[in-house]
Amino acid sequence: MRFIDEFEKIRATVEGQLGKYFKEECLQSRLMDAMRYSLMAGGKRIRPVLLLKFCQEAGGDAEKALPFACAVEMLHTYSLIHDDLPVMDNDDLRRGKPTCHRVYGECTATLAGDALQTAAFETLLSADLPPESIVSAGRYFSRAVGAAGMCGGQELDTSDYLTRDAAGLTVINDLKTGALIRAACVMGVIAAGKNADNGQFQAAENYGIHLARAFQIRDDVLDVVSNADALGKPAGSDEANNKATYASVYGIEKCKILIAEETELAVSAVKGKFDDWSFFAALAENLAERKS
Repeated sequence: MRFIDEFEKIRATVEGQLGKYFKEECLQSRLMDAMRYSLMAGGKRIRPVLLLKFCQEAGGDAEKALPFACAVEMLHTYSLIHDDLPVMDNDDLRRGKPTCHRVYGECTATLAGDALQTAAFETLLSADLPPESIVSAGRYFSRAVGAAGMCGGQELDTSDYLTRDAAGLTVINDLKTGALIRAACVMGVIAAGKNADNGQFQAAENYGIHLARAFQIRDDVLDVVSNADALGKPAGSDEANNKATYASVYGIEKCKILIAEETELAVSAVKGKFDDWSFFAALAENLAERKS
C-alpha cells in the first residue's frame, strides 16, 4: 500500500473515533460544543496516526490502542485552544476557521481546553489494554505534557529564561512541540506491550525527537514563506511579534539543511527496527516538504 493511502486510512479511523466524543445532551452542552468544534476542526492527525502505526509495527493491536490515539489528539487540541487565547498568541484563525475563543468567548474556550485535557486522561484510562500498559503510557504521557514537557516549553517560550539563540530554541521546542510528538510514538510501542528496555521503544523515542525538530523548523520556515490561506492560520506572526525562530536565527537556506539532517536522523532511528519502517521514513520526508 502506498504511504499516502495507508496514512489516510489510519487518519480516517482516527477521525471516525474522535467524532463519537462530546455529543451528550446536557445543561453544559455549549461547553461540549466548543470542545467538539475544536477537536473536529480538521488537522493532519499526525500524532494519533504515529501512535497507531507504531503500535501496529511493534506487534500490537492498533484497534485497542485507539483510545490512546484519541487521548493524544484531545490533549493536542487543548493546547491549541489555549495557545490561541489573547493571553498567549491572540490568534483569530486556526485550521482555516475562527479560533475557539472567537466563536465561544474566552471563558468557554478556556474551559473547553481544560475539559479536553481531563478528557484525554479519561479516554486513555478507558483502553482495553493490560493495566501495566495503561499505567506506563499514562506516566509517559503525563510527563510529556506537564511542567517537564509541553507546558514547560510553553512557559519558556513566553519568558526570558533562555537566550533566543539556536541552543535556546532547541530546548524550548523539544519541550513545547517535541514532547507530545515523542509521546505519541512511544505510547504506540507501549500499547504493544513494550517497555523502556526494548529497542523498539528507544527507536520510537529517538524518531519522535528528530521528527519533531524537523517539523518545528519547517513550521518556522512556513511562517515566513507561506500565507494564511495555505497555512489555515496567520502567517508572519513570529516576525510581527519580534519572536526569535529557527528561520530568524539561521535563515531559510540553513533551515532547509537542518530539516534534511533531522529528517535523516529520524529515519535512521527506525531503519531496521520495524518491519515496515518505510512508512515512518515516508512520513518524515512528507512532513519535511509540507506546505502547511
